[in-house]
Amino acid sequence: MAGFPAAPSAAPAPPFLPSLAASRFTPVAGPAASFRMEACGLRCWTAAKLKLRKALKRHGWHLQKNINARGNDKIPDYSEAALLTENRTHRSMHLVYDSAGEMTSTSSDTSDSSTVQKNSGHQGSHPSETQSPVRKEEPAVSSGHSDSESSLCIAVIGATGELARNKVFPALFALYYSGFLPQNVAIFGYSRKKLTDEGLRSIIEENLTCRVDHHENCDDKLNEFLKRTSYIDAGHDNKEGMSRLNYRMAQIEGTHVANRIFYLAVPQEALLDVAIPLADSAQTRKGWNRIIIEKPFGFTGLSSHRVTQSLLSRFEEKQIYRIDHLLGKDLIENLTVLRFSNLVFEPLWSRTYIRNVQVIFSEETATEIQGRYFGNYGIIRDIVHSHILQTIVLFAMEPPVKVLRSIRKVNLEDVVLGQLKDTSGKVDRYSKSMTPTYLAAAMYIDNARWDGIPFFIKTGMGLMKNRAEIRIQFRHVPGNIYRERFGHDIDLDTNELVLRDQPEEAILLKVNNKVPGLGLQLDASELNLLYRDKYNTEVPDSYEHLLLDVLDGDSHLFMRSDEVAAAWNVLTPIIHEIDQNRVAPELYEAGDRGPINAYYLAAKHGVRLDDEW
Repeated sequence: MAGFPAAPSAAPAPPFLPSLAASRFTPVAGPAASFRMEACGLRCWTAAKLKLRKALKRHGWHLQKNINARGNDKIPDYSEAALLTENRTHRSMHLVYDSAGEMTSTSSDTSDSSTVQKNSGHQGSHPSETQSPVRKEEPAVSSGHSDSESSLCIAVIGATGELARNKVFPALFALYYSGFLPQNVAIFGYSRKKLTDEGLRSIIEENLTCRVDHHENCDDKLNEFLKRTSYIDAGHDNKEGMSRLNYRMAQIEGTHVANRIFYLAVPQEALLDVAIPLADSAQTRKGWNRIIIEKPFGFTGLSSHRVTQSLLSRFEEKQIYRIDHLLGKDLIENLTVLRFSNLVFEPLWSRTYIRNVQVIFSEETATEIQGRYFGNYGIIRDIVHSHILQTIVLFAMEPPVKVLRSIRKVNLEDVVLGQLKDTSGKVDRYSKSMTPTYLAAAMYIDNARWDGIPFFIKTGMGLMKNRAEIRIQFRHVPGNIYRERFGHDIDLDTNELVLRDQPEEAILLKVNNKVPGLGLQLDASELNLLYRDKYNTEVPDSYEHLLLDVLDGDSHLFMRSDEVAAAWNVLTPIIHEIDQNRVAPELYEAGDRGPINAYYLAAKHGVRLDDEW
């Protein structure tokens, strides 16, 4: 593969060829972009992003040629979207809601919390963090080179780990096959294992497959991808290892504009040991640098703050992407699509019509529990802090930090903890550990839109089903003249909207209708949209979605530093109360529904749980 040397002594690469997705890296400026974004906020942001992706997929590199030919006199919508996606995602917009729930927007940087964090003390920070200033992110394209000459290097730190092998490399290959990575891309694996380039390729090749709808030239694409993959031995000193990584990247980049992505697939304990040398020795000065960090984001609020301060001493906020793969599901994106593109739902998104909201996530497998959950992280720190709270934030359709700060203090009596029974015979593990693997809780957002509406969360491991859904129950019809037709259970006449990702992607709407016949008998039925019946395509993995967002510079599904801190402020009081009172979690069997007390808690807050779960 010309231009991608396997050894440091290889000759410099020839000029890169244009690629299908190369125009992703060209920010286009124009006076209309800022005004239009300020005028329509999240709605226009979502529409512009979708139009950009559609245009890139359909027209590819020819789109960029047309833009260059037209100059700056008139910028098409998808070009404006490129600028907006790079620099003005809806997390940096203050979405202002009036009491009726209508939305306006004002342009403003949501940097208040992150600024406070930067100015606060560096207590407990990494010892080397004061030696190097933050390197400002360079523009994606310099004036001396055309976009066709820019390169992209992606480094997977911790390349031999399970996450990298099973998720990261397969997602990168899927993006490469689909044309979302530029032709001039190089992939690097970085680890402390003694491997060669061929050794890494043989490890990751086992998990690289083409989707059902992507089998054309699959073997050729696979071989091309593997030829672009190289291995860097970190050795025992990350500073030297990062210098070697930088040298190999620089050989491929030459004098061209260079952009770099670093995926840190490492445990939290090793994060700063990798991130600090990376910042000092492996960042490019000829383009942008972006780092991806895996959850959980700290063990406590204090430890999370220290990590954040260390990262912000080396990187700008816009360079940091805290990834939670559960937020890359179509379920999450459908929240904004469903509300803003369907008039029937747009006015219903408030306490006026919604009775309660349920956020449900469960896994039937218990394979991850042994290391992660009984290693004292537990379900609250790992799932609730990022995935559950961010789902609530996105559902609420208001500025994330504002929503998190509006969540009422969670009382201990509104929480049910559970722990999966040990099936390995090691009973001592449970007598010494109180780490929960299940949580049910009722939360309330004290603002004008959601005041008094319970957000009931239920999440656990080792349960009877893989389940990921948002269930919205609407209020009863005032003065319903058909109420007696439902019998004694008046909850049967409640309309429900269900956005489901597992066990199969679907949108379900529960409505009341008349049973055919001469009598007047009512029935609650579901209007089903099953993706497998409607769409003859395989749903991309969430890692593909999120990595593509990183390429776009789109951070709306990634937590900012101020959001991480605000989420910890929600959970820290209840975690301390659980620890101080030594609350024992209720044990449940593998494949069970979970603790029975969760159903009593739901009834206490007027929430009707699905009988299937």
